[in-house]
Amino acid sequence: MLILSRKPGESIIIDGRITVKIMRLEGDVVKVGIEAPIHVPVHRQEVYEEIQRNNQEALTQTVAKLPSLTAKAKPTPPGAAAAKNSLPHAR
Repeated sequence: MLILSRKPGESIIIDGRITVKIMRLEGDVVKVGIEAPIHVPVHRQEVYEEIQRNNQEALTQTVAKLPSLTAKAKPTPPGAAAAKNSLPHAR
């Protein structure tokens, strides 16, 4: 982990695209401004962790709802699919 000292009004540049600026100090709270490209998500850690938990939960629920691939499918009689998809000819 890189540890840097910054004063209010000073910034840190990350990857040439993200600027983290110390806006002000309020007691033991540091107000930070972040400028990043629109496609770069920026979240507080607790929000990011909640998003990750929700994504994992949704994935687990989706997998649980998928039908088993080991279940035997009923065979389709030859020509049944073609007959089902054919349209009557106009005369």
